[in-house]
Amino acid sequence: MDYYVVIPIHNEEDFLQKTLDSVLEQTLAPKKVILVNDNSTDNTENIINEYTLKSSVFKKINSISSAQHMPGSKVVNAFNKGLEQLDENYNFIVKLDADLILPSNYFETISNHFKQKKNLGICGGFIYEQKNNGEWVLNHPMDKDHIRGAIKAYSKDCFKAIGGLKNAMGWDTVDELLARYNGFTLHTDDELKVKHLRPTGKAYNAKAKRLQGKAMYSMRYGFIITTIASLKMALKNNSIKSFWNNMVGYINTSKNNNNYLVTEEEGKFIRKLRWTNIKRKIGV
Repeated sequence: MDYYVVIPIHNEEDFLQKTLDSVLEQTLAPKKVILVNDNSTDNTENIINEYTLKSSVFKKINSISSAQHMPGSKVVNAFNKGLEQLDENYNFIVKLDADLILPSNYFETISNHFKQKKNLGICGGFIYEQKNNGEWVLNHPMDKDHIRGAIKAYSKDCFKAIGGLKNAMGWDTVDELLARYNGFTLHTDDELKVKHLRPTGKAYNAKAKRLQGKAMYSMRYGFIITTIASLKMALKNNSIKSFWNNMVGYINTSKNNNNYLVTEEEGKFIRKLRWTNIKRKIGV
């Protein structure tokens, strides 16, 4: 199968070479990899230039944006800049982070899943992060059928059906909800172990802490589901502050009547799906 990769990159001089090397080592090579240099101020651009000379599969795009590393809008803006450089002659498209090491069979395996599963919309492996003792351990704070935003692969039909990526915090949750709404399935492969070189959220701006609650409002979760989801997140993170920040973010957004990410009909489907999952987990 043919596939494209878009990599948003902001100040990744410490990790980028390992990521690009792992892309070059794939047993199923991409048609094109767009490297979006998103306002980097370190040696990132020089590294990108080295790899565009090393292989014609890489193409560099420079993007000017805020220097603040905010989850959601910054990375999706950069991704969309890269997307503009691509045609539609692909079977699946990948949004990839610039601080990962992929197993060499990663995209060949992803391709096989798309070929074998007719309605598969989004696919990916699992993220592992290194502990202080050197051990690589699974880092997956959500349900096992969730594909992490760092390694999202979309079939073309699914990507078109969901309208691409939403320019907001929560983009990597609403994409899966909208995929299900449009009749697509999700698949995670626990044999695909991806090394994440920088722990999640380490570079995020401090202002980002209440954006999760805003995202839950924008996805039309409603107050009760937001409360349950925030409690679950707080327990997993062992942080009561994350619960507080989520709820404040939700309430502040509801007061300001910010725009929703989904339609009313999509929101109804999302709430029904969330309640079904909640009842399943508590055995109702």
